[in-house]
Amino acid sequence: MKIFTTKQIAEIDQYTIQNEPIADIDLMERASLQLVNWLIHRLSNERKLLFFVGPGNNGGDALSIARQMADCDYSCEVYLLDFGKGLKGSPAINWQRLVEQGKVKLVKIASEADFPEIPADAVVIDGLFGSGLTRPLDGLAESLVVRINDRGAMVVAVDIPSGLFGEDNSQNDLSKVIRASHTLTFQFPKLSFFFPEHEQLLGDWEVLPIGLHPEAISTMRTPFHFLTDKYITSLIRPRGKFSHKGTYGHALLIAGSYGKMGAAVLASKACLRGGTGLLTSHVPHTGYGFIQSCVPEAMCSIDASDLMFTEFPDLKSFSAVGVGPGLGCKSNSQRALKELLLANPQKLVLDADALNILSQHEDWYGLLPKNSILTPHPKEFERLAGETADSWSRLLLQQWFSKNHGVIVVLKGAHTCITFPNGQVYFNTTGNPGMATAGSGDVLTGLILGLLAQPYSPEEAALLGVYLHGLAGDLAMKQYGQEALIAGDLIDHFGKAFLELTK
Repeated sequence: MKIFTTKQIAEIDQYTIQNEPIADIDLMERASLQLVNWLIHRLSNERKLLFFVGPGNNGGDALSIARQMADCDYSCEVYLLDFGKGLKGSPAINWQRLVEQGKVKLVKIASEADFPEIPADAVVIDGLFGSGLTRPLDGLAESLVVRINDRGAMVVAVDIPSGLFGEDNSQNDLSKVIRASHTLTFQFPKLSFFFPEHEQLLGDWEVLPIGLHPEAISTMRTPFHFLTDKYITSLIRPRGKFSHKGTYGHALLIAGSYGKMGAAVLASKACLRGGTGLLTSHVPHTGYGFIQSCVPEAMCSIDASDLMFTEFPDLKSFSAVGVGPGLGCKSNSQRALKELLLANPQKLVLDADALNILSQHEDWYGLLPKNSILTPHPKEFERLAGETADSWSRLLLQQWFSKNHGVIVVLKGAHTCITFPNGQVYFNTTGNPGMATAGSGDVLTGLILGLLAQPYSPEEAALLGVYLHGLAGDLAMKQYGQEALIAGDLIDHFGKAFLELTK
């Protein structure tokens, strides 16, 4: 669940060494063994392994991996970036072990003349620099990284691609970072792994457990987390034998306008699949037939307008309200949204055009009920909160926005980021690129509304909704592939997603 900064991870490493207790060299051996197992299960020993290592602990890990792979009959060559200071501590021990083993070609790189040829069919193991790096690469290190990137070989990064920082890369030069095919990180993902501009640098990344001390992990505080199926499963509440539809709430969905009734249909279906006991969909008069025929389980509230949202029913009957999908931004709809905010619904989800309207009236932000759930995509969030130059800055802005306005922000993306008013941050770990399709966001809004109408808290509804939405997308992808996946497929797989978690 927890994501730590690189400084905190170093502290957990030291706590483990002191309190397990275990020697630093033995912890390095344990960590490298995890990566060795990964490599052996995926690579033929007919492929040459080229290890590029630096003088620090990241290089020490790579040296240990090289020795163990050589013992498994892999052809290994090690190239040490030599800054003329010699190795110390555990990296020095692992270098000496390689010398004594005598199975691995060992070369020190002191200038560009020492750079080896990198065959396209070789596998490069990147152990140059770890997550403790704080400035962009330059000089010989930069030249070596550029050489590796230009050769097009498969690259496996140890813990983090060399040159990438663990958190804030706003001042980094990403052209000087290793472009990995796979990144195998130890125990915890780094925050920078969740940012879109780093996708081409990380490749596919996996977290390998290395047995860091559980007490250090449990007591170390962090606002950053990532979602796991175990945690999400703990949120799902079993239904009572004698419960009835009234037990599971009555949701009000305000959605649709002339030409955009599909959004209302998708959100309505998703809301019902989310488990709400009752749903009333408030739509313009022209949308009545769509809802009644496409979503017969939903009741209809008909707006006085033929074309748009201009009013809403008495909120006393509803346990949660969702507004936005396909709404449009006409002046009458803007007036009606302000009146809705003034009515102070206790549980509220805002999406799509509701957010676009809100962004035009910053003085309305103070009208948002506490713990309202806002579900913007990046451009909508930019309209709400302002532009940022990079994902780290946007994350800090999102945290501030949630705290300052007392709302939950669900910023949609490959790793949807959820921020709470108390400063806590959660990254989602389900979903796939096939979900980048029209209507996917409307489905998420409906699902969250369906959960929110039940006894789930806004925090629980946001986390559970985002995770289930992505999981349904993953299940749908197995049936349709990514290219053919459409938003309706997500709704069709909500049941399987619930079953996947509760089985």
